Amino acid sequence: MPKSRIRKKADDYTPPPSKKATSIKLTNRSWVAPVMLAMFLIGLAWIVVFYVTDGKLPIDPLGNWNIVVGFGFIAAGFGVSTQWK
Repeated sequence: MPKSRIRKKADDYTPPPSKKATSIKLTNRSWVAPVMLAMFLIGLAWIVVFYVTDGKLPIDPLGNWNIVVGFGFIAAGFGVSTQWK
């Protein structure tokens, strides 16, 4: 097997001086998963209850807007999921 060539000149690279590193405080994000799942389940339950009760529940005066409220909870769950690390 052939030998690789040996570098003749020393490598004189020195990295540029770096700025002082700032410490990043990581917050505890243990609340994200339970809140996200709760929002998903509330939204799903809201829509299911609306359909099962023929539009009488959860809030009768809203009518078909109850579907929008249910999907709003689900969308809020997706919004919370962006905080998950």
